[in-house]
Amino acid sequence: MLPRLSREEMAQRLAKDIAPGSYVNIGIGLPVLVANYLDPKDEIILQSENGILGMGPNAPEGEEDYELINAGKEPVTLLTGGAYFDHVDSFTIMRGGHLDLTVMGAMEVAGNGDLANWNLGRTGQPPAVGGAMDLAVGAKQVFILMEHTTRDGKPKIVKNCSLPLTGLGVVNRIYTDLAVLEVTPEGLRVREINPGVSFEDLQAHTEAELLPITAADVAN
Repeated sequence: MLPRLSREEMAQRLAKDIAPGSYVNIGIGLPVLVANYLDPKDEIILQSENGILGMGPNAPEGEEDYELINAGKEPVTLLTGGAYFDHVDSFTIMRGGHLDLTVMGAMEVAGNGDLANWNLGRTGQPPAVGGAMDLAVGAKQVFILMEHTTRDGKPKIVKNCSLPLTGLGVVNRIYTDLAVLEVTPEGLRVREINPGVSFEDLQAHTEAELLPITAADVAN
């Protein structure tokens, strides 16, 4: 069995790569954990689709206020200077190029950066795209945080997405429980692999073709 990061470790790993002073949208699901691992000294400003700017970490147990929730309906905190507003203002931020980064989950990501993260393609399933399409094209960068494979071991990083698409070529980087990958003009480049996981192991769990870590990557 391959050594995999926990959900908390995955979120902590991604949080390290968010530049100080960034304005960042945090999506629902696994991405919400990222808020718990940001250094306050970095002054990273979090935006939530339901109308929060200056969102803090998840609320401590026993201190939850269900009037203050994120887009996933989980109780969160508000940093000093934070603000609430309606969906019109929230989507203006998301669509208007004001976000440096959005962190989202995914059901599939293609090697060229195509993203599918809103519908499993099941007959009769109601649409639930929310603001994912707006974020995918409105944010300056898109980071995906997800498990590398499905529960039954199928690759989630594929040659071509089979599920309904959220956006074409929008993903910049993928953080999984096995590796960190970057979408480049040359292809899907491996930036980091878990200790104990070989490049061959990673490729065996990835449908899209991977480009190995280079000496320049190691130097950086």
